[in-house]
Amino acid sequence: MSENAFHFKQFVILQDKCAMKVGTDAVLLGSWVQSDHEKTLLDIGTGTGVIAIMMAQKSSADIIAIDLDENAFLQATENVKSSPWSSRIKVLHASFQQFYAANSDTFDLIVSNPPYFIDASKPLAEARIKARHTNNNLTFDELIAGVCKLLSPDGRFCLILPHKEGLIFKDKAIAMGLYCQEMMKVKTKVDKVEKRLMMQFGFKPGPMIEKELIVQENDLGYSLDYIEFTKDYYLGLKRNHLNKAL
Repeated sequence: MSENAFHFKQFVILQDKCAMKVGTDAVLLGSWVQSDHEKTLLDIGTGTGVIAIMMAQKSSADIIAIDLDENAFLQATENVKSSPWSSRIKVLHASFQQFYAANSDTFDLIVSNPPYFIDASKPLAEARIKARHTNNNLTFDELIAGVCKLLSPDGRFCLILPHKEGLIFKDKAIAMGLYCQEMMKVKTKVDKVEKRLMMQFGFKPGPMIEKELIVQENDLGYSLDYIEFTKDYYLGLKRNHLNKAL
């Protein structure tokens, strides 16, 4: 398989133009988020467009996918056009700040894979630096403020973050009136600490549902739970395939 193309069961993602390639985080989030009745969906920081297309596969929603980076916008546009659901996905070249300042519509579901590593070592490539770090383009406060404006009263906001950043985001969101309703803790192995947090937020406070997903059962490959979790998307995932993405 070419590094410039990632093949899923029902679509192909080209990634030759994008600084951030298809990764486990995007596939995890796209697999986790359920969409049964939502009519409108927003994907913030769409990158290659992979999550928007994954959501189109499992829903009947009209989807808007936005990205500030021009190459990501072009890549996502290309991938959406070649997908079976191109009529329901619109890709926009805009920052999230610009989008929510100019938009008065609300969305039933908002998703984001914000690749923010606040304290992590920054990658060397300039494009990856811009794509991965909050202080370059979009802060947590700005993201939460925009979601609070654009999310419908009964809507859901779902995202994935590294463990430390996820806890910081959760506290900020609660302080701004957005409550964590569900949390999926993702571990590489059963005896490891959580590497990622997938969280669902909404305006209604209440008990938070917590679950756990183990990606690798042992050193030899993926767990049966992870294979089941991603079965609608991954092409021929085997237990003896190694996971090095988290």
